[in-house]
Amino acid sequence: MKKYLAELLGTACLVLFGCGSVVLGGYGATFPLGMLPVAFAFGLAVTAMAYGIGPVSGCHINPAVTIAVWSAGRMPTSDVPGYIIAQCLGGIVGAAVLLFIASGRAGGYDVATGGLGQNGWGEGYLGAYGTVSAAVAEFVATFLFTTVILGATSRAGATPAAGLAIGLTLVVIHIVFINVTGVSVNPARSLGPAVFVGGQALAQLWLFIVAPILGGLCAGLAFRSRALEA
Repeated sequence: MKKYLAELLGTACLVLFGCGSVVLGGYGATFPLGMLPVAFAFGLAVTAMAYGIGPVSGCHINPAVTIAVWSAGRMPTSDVPGYIIAQCLGGIVGAAVLLFIASGRAGGYDVATGGLGQNGWGEGYLGAYGTVSAAVAEFVATFLFTTVILGATSRAGATPAAGLAIGLTLVVIHIVFINVTGVSVNPARSLGPAVFVGGQALAQLWLFIVAPILGGLCAGLAFRSRALEA
């Protein structure tokens, strides 16, 4: 149970810090630094958790990463359901804590208007990109993200700086793709806010489950076939 608890805690922290940078920090397109602080909030949250809970669970904190590690042949099938359930619960817990804190603002907080840093695409969402662009961005970003994770944690590539490399990769992914979908690359990260925001966020959730899972699966299979394995 320790590894499942670690995954729940790590995913909750990722959602709280990452989405919290949008909701509580107020960063966005009108902020002088744009979305850069959001990118670093997500990336550094992953880095922090990598060193905090990595020794316990490997710090997947992302169903797509779990699928990538599993498909690469690095974890038993029996562990996969527990990891994914813990991550999804962690995403919901993190979003719940964020909403609770935001609701303490003078005058309250309207989640329907202010949101919770949820992912999305299309008219009215950031760059207003279409469905195909959103799907391709999430697939490619997740494939590259999980490739870095699998390479940085492989026997040949593992170093004490692996957590930093993984976190900075997530920063770069956000800088490039944030205007397309808000960047998920993580079904649990998308699930948490969508549960409380509802509406379009919940209706569009399918893409942020399917595309990242496929991206992680392809990266894992590339390592399993030794196409990317040293």
